[in-house]
Amino acid sequence: MNIKALRAFRYAFSEGSVAAASEVMHLSQPAISRLISGLEAELKLKLFDRSGRSLSPTTEGIAFYRDAGRILDNLDEIPRIAGEIRAGRTESLRIVTMPRVAQFLSAPAVAQFSQDYPDVNVTLDVRARREAGKWLAGQEYDIGIAALPVSHPDIRTTPLVRVRALAIVPKDHPLADADKVTADQLANDTVIRLMHGLLLRDQLDDTFNSAGVTPRKTHEVSASQLACALVAEGAGITIADEMVAHLFRDRVSAVPIEPERWMTFGLLLPKSQKPNEVADRFREILALHVERVCSSSETMHSLIPRLAG
Repeated sequence: MNIKALRAFRYAFSEGSVAAASEVMHLSQPAISRLISGLEAELKLKLFDRSGRSLSPTTEGIAFYRDAGRILDNLDEIPRIAGEIRAGRTESLRIVTMPRVAQFLSAPAVAQFSQDYPDVNVTLDVRARREAGKWLAGQEYDIGIAALPVSHPDIRTTPLVRVRALAIVPKDHPLADADKVTADQLANDTVIRLMHGLLLRDQLDDTFNSAGVTPRKTHEVSASQLACALVAEGAGITIADEMVAHLFRDRVSAVPIEPERWMTFGLLLPKSQKPNEVADRFREILALHVERVCSSSETMHSLIPRLAG
């Protein structure tokens, strides 16, 4: 695989034109075009639609960019990594986390870890649950934090925390001060749900399907944080959990759903991973953070005792 061709593709994609890519790479425009055409031939994919001077990524090109960008980012890190090895700073920790827990669980634990171990370099990446497992199995990361279960032959999982499903409603909603709420009571609202294929979408749909009701009107978004943001703006209601809703706690109310529905989040570790003292230290800090937030919550239960072994 021609690394220069990959870079030409990335810059043409991100900069929006062959001309811009040529400036970044200090190559002629015909050279950039040849590199991209050669890459398309090698991959047997059409990466761009070409119309005159216009260059638009195809659906295949967009999908390829997501993964190729990660590979090239890692390649660009090689000089830095080599410099740190020469300087004697080789300890690092690579973490992948799903968006839903990134700010509530992952970021605080990483911040504390950085304070306690300032000489360790940390990479914290956010990926969808279905992608996190793939990258972790490929040993791109040392540890993952995601919703369980995750079924992958090369990954072992450990439960970390259990969270209850909550109806997230605007502060001025008639049910904002209720002790609990059912799907029947929410069906006449505009329900903001995630797109097909996402875990929280399945949970939301099952909540209404089990009650035998269909929401009168729905909107779809790509992330649970965005769903809660729309609730905060008065665009409807959604179903999420405390970890997501806390970002908007001043503008929304979180009401437990009946019958109760729970979801488990945990650690993802490569089965082939060798003993990793740095990752173990992070796990301890993360466990303490989970215990702390769960101690003051009625909708989150720590599963830390099950971390041993």
